[in-house]
Amino acid sequence: MHTPQFTRRQFLKGVCASAAATAVGPRLIFGNDARAAASDGDVVVMLFLRGAMDGLNFVVPLGSSDRAYYESVRPNLNIAASGTYGALPLTYSDGSGSSFGLHPSATGLRDLWNAGRVAIVHAAGLATSASRSHFDAQMAIEQGVARGLNTGWMARAIATQGNIAGSSMAALACMPREPVSLNGTTRAITMDSPTDFQLNLGNWAWMKTRSDSPAGLVGMQETLNQMWSGQTALESNGALAEQALRVVAAQPYGALPSTWPSTQIGNELWTVAQSIKFGVGLRYAAVDLGGWDTHDAQGTAGSGYHYYQNKIAELSQALSAFQAELEANGNAGRVTTIVMSEFGRRMRQNAAGGTDHGYGNPMLVMGGAVNGRRFYGQWPGLTDTVIAAANGDLPVTTDYRRVVSEILIRRMGNNNLSTVFPGYSGYTPLGIMQGADMTAAMAPMKASSSASAVDASTQPMQSEQDIAIEQSLRARGGSVRDQVLRRMF
Repeated sequence: MHTPQFTRRQFLKGVCASAAATAVGPRLIFGNDARAAASDGDVVVMLFLRGAMDGLNFVVPLGSSDRAYYESVRPNLNIAASGTYGALPLTYSDGSGSSFGLHPSATGLRDLWNAGRVAIVHAAGLATSASRSHFDAQMAIEQGVARGLNTGWMARAIATQGNIAGSSMAALACMPREPVSLNGTTRAITMDSPTDFQLNLGNWAWMKTRSDSPAGLVGMQETLNQMWSGQTALESNGALAEQALRVVAAQPYGALPSTWPSTQIGNELWTVAQSIKFGVGLRYAAVDLGGWDTHDAQGTAGSGYHYYQNKIAELSQALSAFQAELEANGNAGRVTTIVMSEFGRRMRQNAAGGTDHGYGNPMLVMGGAVNGRRFYGQWPGLTDTVIAAANGDLPVTTDYRRVVSEILIRRMGNNNLSTVFPGYSGYTPLGIMQGADMTAAMAPMKASSSASAVDASTQPMQSEQDIAIEQSLRARGGSVRDQVLRRMF
């Protein structure tokens, strides 16, 4: 058997490249072209509400028959139909009333609804999966299929998206770890915040050359940049990491404005808003807001502490600030924000003052190109027959992929639906978005495709030398990333 040979210098070069690619954040991978590319193309922002938000206390039924059923199964957990802490009525653009209202803490979203910037899709979800597992349901939503893929729907959208070759930041995830929706692309940057997006292990004085550095000192970042000139996969990924560091560092990211909510989701959306403004070619972004698993002490609305009330306020305030920023910078017309959770909550309140895992849930679409102040999809109604047929849940009547597909076609000009959502068929637009329709392309994609198959053109080949390095590191115990970091610092 042939045993690959490599020198100590080659080993250290590979170690340094791999370490830098992981030290700045899990799954930091970046496109080949680091030039800033001003873009007037549309942007999709996916805000995932992790933990399964209770949609029935967010978009509250006010119609007589539905209201009666809602109050009967939630005697202590319903949102009042009127009064100081009653639901905020949602009216149509002609001023007529609907049969629904928003949670009273969602004043910002109510104002955006009245401005025609928000649309609500009834009873949405993944129609082919009814899992009550957070892990399974989130995985299915982010992959775009119930099972069988190692890549995310957003990664496949990027791979089939035109006009992003010169983008410096085609995709951005503002969170500690890359979301499943971006698994399988080398065009995404994952970062908690721009200020944290840097090499920060080891001695601070050695990280980079600064104005007060001793004469002749060459910082680690500058040294690594000189070492990443090879063509191996480890060196190539190291070079991509260094490019990402330079691009982010070159942007004038500012502190959170005093007018914004000082929450994690507020900070994440502020980073997205700035990245859009800088014209680095951002086309897809992902942000998270967790904490929606309200099995006990959920609360409703009123004076004093109500957990769910505070979560709704947090969501509404952040989305309101984000949309206001886009409007002020003239970008509202090209940014579409999707808000959804992995599934809803059960109809009946439980004995602990909360709600358990359910199925169908409202889905929000926000933006300047949204045909807003309207409901879309089919509201199934709240009756014993409907709820019993869905095992105690609100059923899913609109597959969320139908909504995303319309955004991809009408706003992103991407009609490769069978690649983005393999196995999904029968797409027809709901009319949520402004824009031109296209015939959906039906290029086949095997359900067993691996992550590397999505963006193979940008993946460097792994050499025998790379494989030997990884095998050597694993043999010493721990992950490749941990071993690399220990040897680097």
